[in-house]
Amino acid sequence: MTTISRIASIVLLIGIAFVTLCPIDFRPETGHPTLERAGAYLLFGLALGAGFPRHLRYSLIFIVAVAAGLEALQLVDPGRHARLDDMLVKAIGGVVGVLLAWFLTRARGATDKRAPLA
Repeated sequence: MTTISRIASIVLLIGIAFVTLCPIDFRPETGHPTLERAGAYLLFGLALGAGFPRHLRYSLIFIVAVAAGLEALQLVDPGRHARLDDMLVKAIGGVVGVLLAWFLTRARGATDKRAPLA
């Protein structure tokens, strides 16, 4: 499970980076942009948290740094714009995803350690 989650987090990071930095015409639209951003980073955070369950602090720092870094890189493209509120939505979605993965991993660990019923 950990290996699959790590691979998924890399694939999601590449996809998020592409969509964030590509020309606006190439960006897929599936609904409300704020929900798209939060959802993408939530999935990224889930994969990252599940892939690196013992590195909660580093996962949180990394996902916030990715959100800030990719948003700042939009300043390079004249057709894109970097906005603080977009970065915050991405960072919050990612943090929620990492924390949710951490919680689920802990809950799963607690149930694995219980004695089986007769």
